[in-house]
Amino acid sequence: MPDIVIMFFLLGVLAGLAKSDLKVPKAAYDTLSILLMLTLGLKGGLALHGQVSWHLLPEVITVILLGIAIPLLLYPLLRKFILLNAANSASIAAHYGSASAGTFAVALAFAEANNLSIAPQTTLYLVLLELPAIVVAILLYKKATGSTGGMKGIWHEALTSRGVVLLTGGVIIGYLYGPEASKDIAPLFLGAFKALLALFLLEMGVCASQHLNPFPKQHWRLISFALIAPFGLAVIGIAAGIALGLPEGSTLILAALTASASYIAAPAAIQAAIKEADVGLAIFAALGVTFPLNVLVGIPVYFEMMQWLAI
Repeated sequence: MPDIVIMFFLLGVLAGLAKSDLKVPKAAYDTLSILLMLTLGLKGGLALHGQVSWHLLPEVITVILLGIAIPLLLYPLLRKFILLNAANSASIAAHYGSASAGTFAVALAFAEANNLSIAPQTTLYLVLLELPAIVVAILLYKKATGSTGGMKGIWHEALTSRGVVLLTGGVIIGYLYGPEASKDIAPLFLGAFKALLALFLLEMGVCASQHLNPFPKQHWRLISFALIAPFGLAVIGIAAGIALGLPEGSTLILAALTASASYIAAPAAIQAAIKEADVGLAIFAALGVTFPLNVLVGIPVYFEMMQWLAI
């Protein structure tokens, strides 16, 4: 059977498709997302406490390069084969080059449930993938349209987005204080991790169902992309993890992140930087197609792919 948190996502999808009045209030959802991202950052920071060294530099550089390479790879594919304009191609390249905190949380729960070894710095992957993809995709759009300027505002938007602030802040706080000094708050954040994830996925299930009902057949090219691209991107993440000699859990999480698409940080940054982009289209692909794919079948498949490629 799948992990119990996955069943909450399915419950949300079914409730949405059945047109139930089930809905997590916006204030509650905002609180859940804040707690979840803080928890992810804090878990990573606590694991990093006393573990930081220069040996992490090649790993950090590789993950940043992945964030740069993925939009560079996807943008021409989206233009040529999915037949999107420059604005939407750049927008979707940014979303898929960036990463999903929800997918990270599910992959982390899967790795922990299967007793896979996870390196202390694994949470950093989520932070490191977030910024480069957004900036590279915006630069691609500016080059394609011949527009210039405005990069200062883009950097500010990307660096101060809620996800980046919470994840980075959580990592720093956890790293500085360590497990002993954090024991008073650990039960709220770490002890309730799976409960927070279950409630978050319940709302994500409801949101995903709204993008699928009625099914947007006119976007069949984009739907095909959103179903196929994650597997190719996961292979890139697995290859990077194996090349770096990462433990199994970290390699799986990196694969899940490269296969995921942002639906929290990227939409806000792209909406501010590329006015012509239909951010709703990117959210449909990321949250309506790729997120359910990864949560329901993708992560276990990436685990099998990882074991096969590591032979």
